[in-house]
Amino acid sequence: MWTREMFGTDVYHLIAAFIIYSMLGWLVESIYMSFCNRKLTNRGFGRGPFCPIYGFGGVIGYLILSPLSGHYIKLYLVGAFLATTFEYLVGRLMLKIFGEVWWDYNEKPCNFQGIICLESTVAWGFYAIIIIMFLHGRIINFIDRYDFVWGVGACRLVLFVVTVDYVIKLYGIFKENLIEYKEKIVDRYQSFRTRWY
Repeated sequence: MWTREMFGTDVYHLIAAFIIYSMLGWLVESIYMSFCNRKLTNRGFGRGPFCPIYGFGGVIGYLILSPLSGHYIKLYLVGAFLATTFEYLVGRLMLKIFGEVWWDYNEKPCNFQGIICLESTVAWGFYAIIIIMFLHGRIINFIDRYDFVWGVGACRLVLFVVTVDYVIKLYGIFKENLIEYKEKIVDRYQSFRTRWY
């Protein structure tokens, strides 16, 4: 599985790059939000240093945008548009599944539904240039520095730890929602019963 080729590269490099982008994204966003909040802020879903939206965005962005390498303006505009669209779709999906989005742009100027905003769109364009022109090649070189067997083991370990972390977090969220749902059912039942009995 790890050596199978997809989109011109093997699964191992795609997964390893996904993990690195997820951790780098968490680091950059946590530092930025800690600075904004003036206190340490974990921007991950779970307890660990991992934001998969950046992993998916970095890898998918590279796969789609790499043909624009060297065309800075096109790369900036397409990268900003695609990343903003991706952020919006993920935000809408989170609203549907969890009833909330884990970021809030309502205080930012030129925002739409608090899910996307002009400030982030501008930043996404620069991130696209940084990823395509400077970062992705260095990430691949970093991955290639380590033995394949060791790298696969490290990827499996990280994905296992993240999966456990997320399952625990999701269990807590759904448990709270289930308790609220049970309370609503009991309240409706008691209201119905007092009307008819």
